[in-house]
Amino acid sequence: MFIDINSDLGESFGNDSEVMKYITSVNIACGFHAGNPLLIEKTIKLALDNNVSIGAHPGYPDFAGFGRRSMKISDDELRTLILYQVGALKSMAEALGGKLNHVKLHGALYNDLAINYKMAMVACKAIYSISPDLIFVGLANSEMINAANDIGLKVANEVFADRAYNDDGTLVSRSEKDAVITDKDICLNQIHQLVKEKTIKTINGKVIPMHADTICVHGDNEHAIEFVKALNRFLKDNGIELRSI
Repeated sequence: MFIDINSDLGESFGNDSEVMKYITSVNIACGFHAGNPLLIEKTIKLALDNNVSIGAHPGYPDFAGFGRRSMKISDDELRTLILYQVGALKSMAEALGGKLNHVKLHGALYNDLAINYKMAMVACKAIYSISPDLIFVGLANSEMINAANDIGLKVANEVFADRAYNDDGTLVSRSEKDAVITDKDICLNQIHQLVKEKTIKTINGKVIPMHADTICVHGDNEHAIEFVKALNRFLKDNGIELRSI
């Protein structure tokens, strides 16, 4: 049994160099919700130094709101938004001797496409046009995964160690109470259930099926380093191999 640990880095928050030691895949901000060319280059180099798979982390053009505010955009705007950001990350990774492995959307864009099949299909087609070998990281059981599967784009079902889930499998909004789990032991128990039993207990106590290929640990969390160390150790102690997607 194996699993991937991913983290969203290159966002000017947290200690990226320390977090990078304990993950197997990184999602690098592409400059629209956070990051800049110098930081992108620095984060790619960190990933290469730590043998971590490189991913693009595109978001809405919303620096002020850190990409966590939904925006109404046309299909063409969404398509070119993805092409521009993923294309830039891919080119920079290759220029530094690396390779772009996957794409994971950020914040509100991620949440919007998790429930909107039409938008998800636009994004998936854009990613596929860049390279059919790219892996699309999306919320497990979501419309993102459905759209990617329908066009033959490789997928990785993502789960969150530190987020609460609704009964329909979507993430509880950050604006709601208890959306973010801060207790380390609760997070680890949630991951153990996801990996071993392929289920999760929702915020209302309902148990629903959920398949996990990769676990997200947020790099901007104040306890990120402490938690990612604990998660890394916890998985290994339970006989689960860490392997990039």
